[in-house]
Amino acid sequence: MEEDDEVKQRSKLEEKHSDERREEETEMDCPSHHPPPPPDELFDLDTTVDPSYDKASSSVEEAWEEHGCVLWDLAANETHAELMVHNLILQVLHANLLVSTSDRIREICIGIIGNLACHEGLLKRIESTSGLVNTLVGQLFLDDTQCLTESDDILRRILWIAENTLNPHLIDKSVGLLLAILEDQSEVGKLLIPPLMTLGLTSLLINLLSFEMSKLIKERVTERYSVLEMILRAVEALSASDTHSKEICSSKQLFHLVCDLMKLQAKAEVAACCVTAGVLVANILSETVSFIQEVSQDFSFLEGLFSTLPFASDDVEARRALWSVIARLLARVNDSEIDTSCLRQYILVFLRNSDIIEDDLLDIQLEEDPKEESLNSFPSQGKSSARRIAIQKIESMLNNWNIRKEESMNGDCSVNTADVKRLYDCCQRYINSSYSSIDFDLGSSFIQLSD
Repeated sequence: MEEDDEVKQRSKLEEKHSDERREEETEMDCPSHHPPPPPDELFDLDTTVDPSYDKASSSVEEAWEEHGCVLWDLAANETHAELMVHNLILQVLHANLLVSTSDRIREICIGIIGNLACHEGLLKRIESTSGLVNTLVGQLFLDDTQCLTESDDILRRILWIAENTLNPHLIDKSVGLLLAILEDQSEVGKLLIPPLMTLGLTSLLINLLSFEMSKLIKERVTERYSVLEMILRAVEALSASDTHSKEICSSKQLFHLVCDLMKLQAKAEVAACCVTAGVLVANILSETVSFIQEVSQDFSFLEGLFSTLPFASDDVEARRALWSVIARLLARVNDSEIDTSCLRQYILVFLRNSDIIEDDLLDIQLEEDPKEESLNSFPSQGKSSARRIAIQKIESMLNNWNIRKEESMNGDCSVNTADVKRLYDCCQRYINSSYSSIDFDLGSSFIQLSD
């Protein structure tokens, strides 16, 4: 019985193996209507791009990668760059930027042009190549998602470099690039400034200014002066923006930093920085009036404003800004309520800077600029300029000092009476001549209307 069972099991196994062999032979004999594709035609599930298109485009990119990158490197050498431009490479690159759909090819083209632009002698050739500059600017407006993401990454990297590098030259160039963006009046500036603000441009500039000011106070390093000036120019450009000024002008830390710069006694080495700081203070006070209270009786700050005027002799707008700050400070002085000791401090500041004041009053260019918004700043003074308002206040305070000195019958030896009289007379002559000029202008206008 056991032998019969073993025989039956063995026969069943043989039949099973036989059936499997027959099925395999049948499958091999039957033709297939949908054979698997060859490996080079397999569809990549990660993309919807036609594989044949990818292959063709990659071959073009490989050619650019091999030869274009060589040109990219060669363009860094001025001799090679001149030879390339002489052989019409600008026209070739321009044509490829117009027709190419490859991001990598565009990158190589722009990289070559960027290296060519580093040579001053070739800049005019780039500018004069018809349509090239417009095409380059147009690259900023590509709506490709990857391109926009990379633009954001580039801006973030620029800010990171500016904030973390210890190389003054690199800080200077990084902030210079940011300044160029801030001063750009075209659509490019409007496109790039909002993301920069979101990425923390305001805090970056204030932190950089704080660092440079700490360096300046500890030691005077000549190579850092240009860095300080570049940072101040960037902050000043941002403070003058119609849409982004409020954020930076409301920073108390920034206000204290620029005020400290104005208080420096030795200004000659950082004269340009102090002039820019004066304009920045004017912008801040026009936006955040409450800050005036913090420096209303800061005599070293007031003296710093006067001592900066000679360095702005060639910049009428900067001098207007400085006088507007002086006028705002003096407008808060109440002649009838100020105590004599405080008035004496003001008089001493005026006398120490009397030569600067007298020299500045000789320049009539500062008067009556139609762009000057004196009506908004000092509504009670009509059409008077900020300088005239400040001089009127100085004249009033000098006169008040003379009256108090006569009433007390004990003159202050530290205040020279002759110097007070000279400055007072100078202010009076200026005020009288200013009003004569206004009367003449009004008379001319009346005659013109009568005609």
